[in-house]
Amino acid sequence: MVRLDRRRFLAAAPAAAMQPPAGTTDALIKPRALRPGDTVGLITPSTYVSDPDRLWLAQRTIEELGLRCRMGRSVGRREGYLGGTIRERVEDLHAMFADPDVKGVFCVRGGYGAAMLLDSIDYALIRRNPKVFAGYSDITALHLAIHRMSRLVTFHGPVVLSGLSDFTIEHFRRAVFETKPLGRLANPPEPRPIRPRHPWRAVRPGRARGPLIGGNLTLISTTLGTPYEIQTEGCILFLEDVGEEPYSIDRMLTHLRLAGKFRGIRGLIFGECAACRPREFQPGFESTFSVGEVVQNILGSLDVPVLTGLVIGHTDDQLTLPLGVMAELDADAGTLTIMESGVVE
Repeated sequence: MVRLDRRRFLAAAPAAAMQPPAGTTDALIKPRALRPGDTVGLITPSTYVSDPDRLWLAQRTIEELGLRCRMGRSVGRREGYLGGTIRERVEDLHAMFADPDVKGVFCVRGGYGAAMLLDSIDYALIRRNPKVFAGYSDITALHLAIHRMSRLVTFHGPVVLSGLSDFTIEHFRRAVFETKPLGRLANPPEPRPIRPRHPWRAVRPGRARGPLIGGNLTLISTTLGTPYEIQTEGCILFLEDVGEEPYSIDRMLTHLRLAGKFRGIRGLIFGECAACRPREFQPGFESTFSVGEVVQNILGSLDVPVLTGLVIGHTDDQLTLPLGVMAELDADAGTLTIMESGVVE
C-alpha cells in the first residue's frame, strides 16, 4: 500500500518542482535571522521519533532556546524505521516552508530516509520562502538538494535531540540568531592539551578560500550520480561520519576521488570521525588501516590544504556551518573562518 501511495504521489508531482528554478544557478538566498519568540517547525524527515518523552524533550529544547515550537503533522508517527510515509514527510516539509508564521525548520533527528524525499520536494516553494533549515547526518541529503535546487543557505548543525553541549548551543545561536559572520572557528579549548579530547592535524598544510560545502560522507557518496549530487569545484569541502569501519571510509573517499569530487577543490576538512574503527566482533578485515592512515593515504596526496579533526557532525561539541558562504581554511592553525553570515536581518 505504501508503494502504491508513493507511485501516485510521485506521478502527481510537477516536473518543475524537481528542477532548479530558472536563473538560480549562482544566486544564493539567505534566510532571515531567527529572533527570540519566533516559531520554528519541527519535522522528522528521516527516522521516526515516537517516544512521547523524547518529543517532550524536543519541545522543551526549542522553548529553552527562546523559541516557540510547532510540530509537523507526522511527527510522532512510525512507518517501519521511518518518520511517516514519503508523502507525509514531504507534506510536513512543504507545510513548514509555506507557513508564514514559521520562521525556521529544524529536524528532530537524523537516522535514515531523507534521500527518499528528494525527487518529491517543491524546491521553488522553498526558494520563495527562505527560512533557517538545520540538521546534520542523514539530513545531509536535504542540505545537498536544497542547496543545488533552491540555492538557499542551510545550516549543518545539531538536530533538536542532539546532546547540545554549551559549546554546541553557543555556536548554533551565533549561526542562526546573529547577522555578523561567525569568524574564526576551532575546536573547543582543551583542559589537558597534553591529551586533547579533540585532536586535529594538518594532513596538508596551507590556507585556502572558497564557498563552504559538505556534510555526511555516506550521504554525499550515495547521492553521487543523482540530480542532487554535491558540486565541489572551487569550494572548501568538509566531510564527517560516524561508526564506519576504516575500509568503509576508504571506499567512500575512493568513490569521491574517482567521481572527480576532489578535482578543483580549494581545501578539505575531514571532521572528527566518531567511533570509526574496526568492529570488536567480526571486523571487516583481520588486518586493517586506522582511519588516520586512510585519510593520509587518500587525502594526503591532494595538492590543497587538508585538515582533519575539526568538531563537525557526530561529536559531543559541534560547530554549526552555513552552507554556501565564503570561508577560509587554515590547516596549519586548525581553524575555519566563516567570512560572511548565513542569515540576513
